[in-house]
Amino acid sequence: MAYPSAARSSPPPQPSVKVILASVDLPRVVDRIAHQILEKTQGATDTVLLGIPTRGAPLARRLAARISAFEGISVPVGVLDITLYRDDLRRHATRAVGPTEVPAGGIDGRRVILVDDVLFSGRTVRAALDALGDLGRPASVQLAVLVDRGHRQLPIRADYVGKNIPTALAESVKVTLAEIDGTDEVRLYGEEAR
Repeated sequence: MAYPSAARSSPPPQPSVKVILASVDLPRVVDRIAHQILEKTQGATDTVLLGIPTRGAPLARRLAARISAFEGISVPVGVLDITLYRDDLRRHATRAVGPTEVPAGGIDGRRVILVDDVLFSGRTVRAALDALGDLGRPASVQLAVLVDRGHRQLPIRADYVGKNIPTALAESVKVTLAEIDGTDEVRLYGEEAR
């Protein structure tokens, strides 16, 4: 007696992954942002870099190192934790509050450049602006991001952008940095491949 062949099930669809920036590309992008900062700020005078955790903090340190290598000047670097200023605290699990590190000399009367890895809705930057207001009164605030993926929900734009990546809402951008993740890379995760 012959048995009907079982219908073969296809493997579950896998998300598509595209490497946008490889480890060899990231230093060039950071260098480009550092040059843009130097040009737009007339040599980064009276400038402070504040990284937004998690990956904005090492990016800020990298930018300061490159500015120092190019111009021989030391730009103060700090870390701005925004956990308590987020507007999604009620909807997500409790997050541990990280340290905010203000550079010596503070931020009053200085140009503050907020540094983050990905600009998406703008809500992280809004939270950073609120947190910054509790630290002091800068002369001006600018924004540097490694990746701008679009889809803003707030009227916020970056002054310095490493790479613009047009994305669909269902896609996501993942930045990995050697200081945190062991490797430098930017990947775009798409919808499940059909």
